[in-house]
Amino acid sequence: QVQLVESGGGLVQPGGSLRVSCVASGSIFSVNAMGWYRQAPGKQRELVADITSGGRTNYADSVKGRFTISRDNHKNTVYLQMNSLKPEDTAVYYCNAKIYTLSPRGLYDYWGQGTQVTVSS
Repeated sequence: QVQLVESGGGLVQPGGSLRVSCVASGSIFSVNAMGWYRQAPGKQRELVADITSGGRTNYADSVKGRFTISRDNHKNTVYLQMNSLKPEDTAVYYCNAKIYTLSPRGLYDYWGQGTQVTVSS
């Protein structure tokens, strides 16, 4: 069994900062790409940022220059530092990881339960 557990969401004022974290645990052989998605009410889930095991990053245009994704491979943890937050960043943020397990053997997509980020004055 593999679990992704997010933490760090909350309420922040426009222009503020927040950092969310996600830890992968369980029967993990290796963790490939990790990323963050978000879903606002009435909208589809969208990619915010992702990062390969080698550290290569990719960002949605809407967050470039404001958000930074990073990871600690030893801790199977991915972070999303969010600066200059805007009301339109309000959403449930989901962690995603592509994890290779031995039982069952293969590469699988795993999701966290989501953490609410609300940007409001």
